[in-house]
Amino acid sequence: MFVIRPAILDDLPTLLKLAKMVHFINLPADKDLLAAKIGRSRKSFAGDVTDIRQREFMFALEDHESNEVIGTCSVLGCVSWEGHPHIYLKTGRREMYSADLQGGQVHTTIEIATDTSGPSEVGGLILAPGFRGHPQRLGSLLSLIRFHFIGLHPELFSQRILAEMMGPLTPDSGTLLWEYLGRRFINLSYKEADLFSSRSKEFLLSLWPKGEILVSLLPPEARALIGRVGDETEPAKRMLENQGFKYHGHVDPFDGGPYLDTRVAEIPLVKATTSMTVGEPADDDVDFGTAEAFVSHKGRGGFRATRTGYAIDGDRLILPNTTREAISVSTNASVGFTPLPEAKLKHRRAKKS
Repeated sequence: MFVIRPAILDDLPTLLKLAKMVHFINLPADKDLLAAKIGRSRKSFAGDVTDIRQREFMFALEDHESNEVIGTCSVLGCVSWEGHPHIYLKTGRREMYSADLQGGQVHTTIEIATDTSGPSEVGGLILAPGFRGHPQRLGSLLSLIRFHFIGLHPELFSQRILAEMMGPLTPDSGTLLWEYLGRRFINLSYKEADLFSSRSKEFLLSLWPKGEILVSLLPPEARALIGRVGDETEPAKRMLENQGFKYHGHVDPFDGGPYLDTRVAEIPLVKATTSMTVGEPADDDVDFGTAEAFVSHKGRGGFRATRTGYAIDGDRLILPNTTREAISVSTNASVGFTPLPEAKLKHRRAKKS
């Protein structure tokens, strides 16, 4: 069984290895920055962070049998405010017409833009390569458990939430869009600029040209990257779209990947999340059908969650004994509960001998 729990400092070596596989601002491949994020997360889970700008929740995916950490993801309470804007490229269209030629062109444009409205953000998701394509769908567990958590604690987050999707990268983990566009104005490699932006983004606003840039000036292979995601990111994008996230023409300045967003209150999994009371331990002959749910418990060991089969007995939630043990839950405990739509609950009541 696999369990989601808060990241801890003991996870730092593993998380650093995972971070070095990607180029996420929300998962910096820097030991000190990563340790600081874990520290903020621990305080946030403990309820010690009152400033939403400092609120950050970093989850670890753990193999319950081996205690091996195999993935991580995050939710940030607020990613922009006055003096600390969210920076993106806004795509648009410009029509040009010649009366003499009786014709013209429609151009796609990009322009640097900022947002200080303070949305929350999901990000920093990575699953160890050896566990991708796992029959227990660990990628979706990592991605979607965040909405279960938000559904339990909506007061900790903003009303709108962003998701940054990584654009396609070259085999050496670079991007043609940065080489043909960003590097013309900022003399840093993609990796250097991406890492530096985790500390400060001032250089983007200071060095990037103001006003619209015609995308047609870029080579076709660079133009094609704007608003696209890499093949390995497509499943995550589809999962978010299924939760109501939409693309509004905003892209990352570094790799051109799309920003998706939605209102938290409109996310199906957030709306479906509630609390239930755990019933008696299941007998061996309980039929859990095919229904699955996200179930979580906050006990002495902190937040623990998993995806599990379940049954309903009156107003009580019946869980497999392996689940009860994995998330440290006992009879009469209150747990977070999000039924998942992809399977149906065939047996509405637990069968007991």
